[in-house]
Amino acid sequence: MIIHSLLDTDLYKFTMMQVVLHHFPGARVEYRFKCRNPGVDLARFASEIREEVRGLCSLQFKDAELSYLRSMRFIKSDFVDFLGLFRLNEKYIDITPLPSGELDISIKGPWLHTILFEIPVLAIVNEVYFRNTQRSADVAEGRRRLETKIGELQAEGLSDLKIADYGTRRRFSKSWHEEVLRTLSARLGPVVSPPELGAKPPQFAGTSNVLYAMKLGLIPLGTMAHEYLQACQALGPRLRDSQIFGFESWAREYRGDLGIALSDVYGMSAFLRDFDLYFCKLFDGARHDSGDPFQWGERMLAHYIANRVDPLTKTLIFSDGLTVPRTIELYRQFRGRCQLAFGIGTNLTNDLGHEPLQIVIKMIRCNDQPVAKLSDTPSKNMCEDEKYLAYLRQVFEIAQPAA
Repeated sequence: MIIHSLLDTDLYKFTMMQVVLHHFPGARVEYRFKCRNPGVDLARFASEIREEVRGLCSLQFKDAELSYLRSMRFIKSDFVDFLGLFRLNEKYIDITPLPSGELDISIKGPWLHTILFEIPVLAIVNEVYFRNTQRSADVAEGRRRLETKIGELQAEGLSDLKIADYGTRRRFSKSWHEEVLRTLSARLGPVVSPPELGAKPPQFAGTSNVLYAMKLGLIPLGTMAHEYLQACQALGPRLRDSQIFGFESWAREYRGDLGIALSDVYGMSAFLRDFDLYFCKLFDGARHDSGDPFQWGERMLAHYIANRVDPLTKTLIFSDGLTVPRTIELYRQFRGRCQLAFGIGTNLTNDLGHEPLQIVIKMIRCNDQPVAKLSDTPSKNMCEDEKYLAYLRQVFEIAQPAA
């Protein structure tokens, strides 16, 4: 089996799942899979992927895993008790090969019982694909590239630059993911300098993967994903207020903890209209995941200043397709102006000299109505109802993208 633990997923799946349990336990959702790489034949691996998913659905949380979750200050006891009874159910996921060579994966059922499918299923699709198409994986090349990245991060003047691993869903394999994390932890972790210099702070901040955080003693990282704010389109009182409703519901659950707001479900302009003085003060910062990151950062800092909030007290997190050189560019532009964090995914966990898969699983319906994301990167949008997309653009005053 590829997945041996239900903890082998991103932390934000648990933080969102806790909100679902406490605020939206009756919500029903639908997710769809998409591969953005043209011409990739995944259909031939459907039966193998189905077998791995069957194994995933046999797993339950172990006592040690539940104790680890219970130790997190923001995870509540009743949620851990619920997870103690939890299993993923195979009846909620359908995996169908198409004559075109594409793979149709549909996940449909109660949000509370389907939310944990996304990350392990994507990891399964990746590993099945690469173990069949890259039978002689060039691990030596992967190690060489990783050493190059570490060397770039250790250059003069970058000691305060911190990166985190966000690469579970796109990893080459489970074993390579663990090797990358162990290497980063050893090479970019805390370094004890001579007493007169003090200790050098770690440049490796942690990982979004809860299993490896527990196993390797790393900090688990994450707050919310797009699906949370998308679902609020169907769960809130009014569509125009769905982003505000999502942030307020989050704040009611976490009371100021986990305070990083996702900014790109309706584009940056719509986000800033809703992210008023109250949210500027309430949330610790925001995360970038589409559009030009340099423009986004400048707009965020200007927005804080316009709202009389000191940007130095706030954190900007960049997480959109980062490479180490791009991370260093962003660090140099924004250092000293705010707190900074960088989440690197595919470029850390699937950089061995071949083309990674660009695969996603996105929520497309909630409570039998369409939901969507209107990204600042139009190729990231995913919705099967064009009329709803047009309506969403109208409601949030978002221009139709150029053809």
